Amino acid sequence: MSAFERINAIIVNYKTADLTRKCVESLIALNIALPEDVVVVENSSPDNSFKRLKTTLPAGVRLVRASINRGFGSGVNFGMVACRHDLVVVLNPDTYFTDRSIDRAINVMKNESDIGLVGLDLLYPNGRRQYSARRFYSVLDILARRSPLGKLSGFRRRAETHMMYDSWRHDSPFEAEWVMGTGFIVRREIFEDLGGMDERYFLYMEDVDFCARAWQAGYRVVCVPGAHLTHEHQRESAAGIFSWAGRKHLKSLLLFRSKYRLPWGERPGVDGLARR
Repeated sequence: MSAFERINAIIVNYKTADLTRKCVESLIALNIALPEDVVVVENSSPDNSFKRLKTTLPAGVRLVRASINRGFGSGVNFGMVACRHDLVVVLNPDTYFTDRSIDRAINVMKNESDIGLVGLDLLYPNGRRQYSARRFYSVLDILARRSPLGKLSGFRRRAETHMMYDSWRHDSPFEAEWVMGTGFIVRREIFEDLGGMDERYFLYMEDVDFCARAWQAGYRVVCVPGAHLTHEHQRESAAGIFSWAGRKHLKSLLLFRSKYRLPWGERPGVDGLARR
């Protein structure tokens, strides 16, 4: 096992039974987590996900069923109740491990107690990096990432700095303002102290919000290059503002704006998040 010997893992399933099983199997096959330390939250899928997972997940994996789908953050909170170890890796169901490089991230957390959250190095199946670290948004960053303006050269450069491209070049751990909730490791005690994820976010921005609260509570958020997690990524939030996913993303952005500063041009950084 890793330097912490045992960790918990949480995967929230919603109509993704086959992907969830693949994720769980990679955890167990590589001895990243023992079966009894893996928690799968079936988030009230309208298909037969629960029945399929109940009969196909490896023996010992804990499968819990939410009575209603209250969103991704709620599913993570529900799964955290079943966790007992110091560290918990939270994973999207469309992710899987191909090696034990996650140990790099675990060792960073072991050696630096002020780190509350570590983001993993997300890779597309073809091995290309997804760039999972971000800076806190300004309005111009949102336009660069979520509108046709992002095709213009100036906005492209802005998107690259928002996604912290330069920070990855040194191949060593670095502080990120927030990391994607697709795959991260969190200290369970800190997660509980912060009240878990804000369940008012049904989908999107709950990871940004949690990282903001971690920084404000005095904990660092770090990304670890080389701690690989493969992500079969489908960016639904880019499907268009009038799509279901686009509307959910906009609603989450407005909720975030009600809690934190969202400047027009200059990024707030960690210190400038608090609303005045």
